[in-house]
Amino acid sequence: MGSIIAVANQKGGVGKTTTTINLAACLGVAEKRTLLVDFDPQGNSTSGVGVDRDKCTPSIYDALIKALPATQVIMRQVVEGVDIMPSNRDLAGAEVELVPLEEREKRLQQVLMQVVDTYDYILIDCPPSLGLLTINALTAAHSVLLPLQCEYYALEGIGRLISVVKLVRQKLNPTLDIEGVLLTMYDSRTLLTRRVEEEARRYFGSTVYQTVIPRNVKLGEVPSHGQPIIHYDIGSSGADAYLRLTKEVLEHGTRSTR
Repeated sequence: MGSIIAVANQKGGVGKTTTTINLAACLGVAEKRTLLVDFDPQGNSTSGVGVDRDKCTPSIYDALIKALPATQVIMRQVVEGVDIMPSNRDLAGAEVELVPLEEREKRLQQVLMQVVDTYDYILIDCPPSLGLLTINALTAAHSVLLPLQCEYYALEGIGRLISVVKLVRQKLNPTLDIEGVLLTMYDSRTLLTRRVEEEARRYFGSTVYQTVIPRNVKLGEVPSHGQPIIHYDIGSSGADAYLRLTKEVLEHGTRSTR
């Protein structure tokens, strides 16, 4: 069975989609069968791997709401080693459409259980909110990866998200684990970044990855090119950071299966 990791933060602009795309791509080149699930109505993970989100049908919406088989939604090998369940604007209405459905919090889990044995890793790019879509992702996942931007109020926001994770554990998914906390938009030259890192490592301890994701011009450029950073500029500091993060994720997976 593959490892299902939700990448979540209710705040936008923290590097969540960037992390999902680039971790998936690095796992793919590491010869791990990887599925990227774009569960954000904005569809940025879809466009970020070069897929036109306005033309991708069917999408994750059709599997979630219309019970279309997962295999009919998956687009194969969008980048090396990576398949995708794409998203489009249809998903924006899913929060409302899920409300009257039976086991509404478990719809994504039911979708992913159809294909979990096909992949080594399934990464879910969650929307920047704590609504029913994110609850679905946390219910379906084995663990959650938390991007933490090195900015003011960042720890406060992560604290709220962890409260939701604990609630999901109690009510819906008792085995949900914290995969790790990832420091993003890291600039060692600033006092604020250093303070956020100190507080994060004091509070979360070894849960915080040793790898940090730097502020990097190339990482800002790649969304418009529809490529992960390792395919756009393998020599950039952003590519190096995501390769190192991938090594940590793989090592964590090895420890978890011992």
